[in-house]
Parts: sequence; structure tokens; C-alpha cells
Amino acid sequence: MSILLKKLVLVVRTHIDKVSWQFVMLAVLGHLTLTWIMLVLAGEHELTKAQHYIYYYIVTTSTVGYGDFSPTTDLGKWCVALFQIPFGLALFGVFLGKTGQSITQTIKRSMTGENNFSHFEDHIIIFGWHETRTNKIIQHILADNKRLARRILLAVTDDMHHPFHNNPYVDFAKLTSFTDLAELNRVAIGQADKIIVDGTDDNQTFTTSLRVSKLVKPQCHISAYFIDDSKIEMLRDHCKNVECSSSKSAEILVRSMQDPGSSRVQEELLSTLYGDTQFSLVIPDTVSSLTFSSIFHYFKDKHDAIVLGVAHSRIADQLELNPPLGYTVNSGDILHYIAPERVLTDEVDWNNLTS
Repeated sequence: MSILLKKLVLVVRTHIDKVSWQFVMLAVLGHLTLTWIMLVLAGEHELTKAQHYIYYYIVTTSTVGYGDFSPTTDLGKWCVALFQIPFGLALFGVFLGKTGQSITQTIKRSMTGENNFSHFEDHIIIFGWHETRTNKIIQHILADNKRLARRILLAVTDDMHHPFHNNPYVDFAKLTSFTDLAELNRVAIGQADKIIVDGTDDNQTFTTSLRVSKLVKPQCHISAYFIDDSKIEMLRDHCKNVECSSSKSAEILVRSMQDPGSSRVQEELLSTLYGDTQFSLVIPDTVSSLTFSSIFHYFKDKHDAIVLGVAHSRIADQLELNPPLGYTVNSGDILHYIAPERVLTDEVDWNNLTS
């Protein structure tokens, strides 16, 4: 008996797998319509009223049966007993099975990274997985309480499940390659606003950065991390929209030796988790030329922020650090400053600053 039951369950599951949602919904609609026609012909006028029928159909077909509506004619009772309930129960079982299957598949795809994210816009993509570093990257992104509420999409090639499934802000995509166009379109590479490339090694970081730099929208900013500097210069020559960084452990060690406490200063400047942090702000196109002196004093007085310097490009390859107070700053330039929290463009009284 148990073997026959298992075979029956297997047959039912197989058929549910093959049945499409379109067929299930058409079958339910057909059963609902035929039941209504039969009840009308049976003279069940109270049950077939528009304001009653859908409620009656769901309650009776699911066998909940509150008893407030039921057939009163003999023919109506036979219609319900021989057609509505038997066939309705079968459809109800298929519907529940299909619903459970869809929920299970959705959760599974989310965990295994098989979902399609081509509809995403203005999101952050992180290419690459490192158990400790990636976790810190996401922590620091989310710690910025004035950041735009962008979705974070972690893209990996490792054989793994979603490492941040409990975090509602992080999605997960498992790709066969970081350079395959179809896979990159699946993570909406053309609509991304920010990208971090942190590959398994410098070779993967280099090839991924080179590939995606030509596919992103003009205002998208790409940050690439290298273990050493050997490939940074080459990438900068080919990709002007990629900002490269590498480990500065040697420099930090020397600075800490020569100027004790320097490592702590570096840590606070980079971390959004505690202390003042380094941020950047683009001067709006509506603002005329300013002097560094007016910006410096305004930011300190109004926002308790210290302006460190001015850059003329997003990747700061033309950076004027600690310029003279008379230095001219124009619209489109980027201010780099230290502050307890991010200062947004619309929080700056540009008219008062220029006066």
C-alpha cells in the first residue's frame, strides 16, 4: 500500500510540474463558469447572484462550508455533489501544489543565484566574493545613513549559496563568467550606477573591469581592487571610468612608524561605521565659480566638515589636495571632505556660499 501511495504522489507531482499556470487558471475559470451555468439551470438563483457567487464558490469548492449559502433544489445538490466539489477539489489541489512549487522554486533560485535581475536600475554590483572582505564592504555601504537606497547585487562565479540571504538589501547572482555578455545583461550591467570589482585574483579583476567598462552607462563609477600595482597603470590607460586601488599596507606601516597613530586616522577616514569619514560631493552645474576659501569656511561653519581638496574628475586623477585659499573651484568639480555624516547637494546653500 505504501509503495502504491508513493507512486501516486510521484505521478501527481510529475503532472503538476508539467502543468503551466496558464492552464491551471483556465481550468479554474472554466470550472467556475460551468458550475455557475449548471446552478442557473438548476434554479439556484440565490447562489448565482453576482454579489454571492464568487464567495459561495470558493467556500464550497474548498470544502470549508460555512453553511450560509447552499443549494436548495435537488438538481442543484446533485450538481454540487457530482461536479462542483469533486472537480473543484482536484483543481484546488493542483492550484495549491503549483503555488507551493512556485514559492519553493523562487526561494531556491534566490539562494542559488539563478534569478534574472535585468530589470534592476541604478543598483550597486559587487563582482567577486571574499568571505571577510565582501562582508565588510556591504557593512560599510549600508552604514552610510544618507546613501541613496540602491539595491546591492553580489555577483560571483564561486559554487556557493546566497551568503546574505537574511539581508533584505542584498541580492545574489551566480554567473558562469564575469565577461560573458548574456550573464552581464542578467545583472543589468547597463543600468548599474556603482560597480565594485574584487576578483579572485588580479587577472580576474583586470579582465572584468576591462569588459564592463565599455558596457556601463556614462555616469556609472567602477572601483577595482588589485593586490599589487602591476596591472593598475595598464587598466588606467584603457579605461578612464575605472578607479583602481591596491593594498597600501607598506605605506601605512611606514607612516605609523614615523607618525604614531596614523593607522588609526586612516581607519577612521575610510570607515562609515564610526567617527568622521571621508566623503565627496559634486558641485552642481548651476553654481558659478567659487573660491576654495568660501567653500572651506562654509563647510566648517555650517556642516562641521573639513574640505580636503578638489578633483576635476570622478576618479580624482586631477586632484588638488589642500589647495590655496584663493584657488578657483568651478561647477562640476568634486569636493573631498571629512564630516560626521554625508552632506547632500541640496543641503548646501549654494546661493549664500557664492554671495
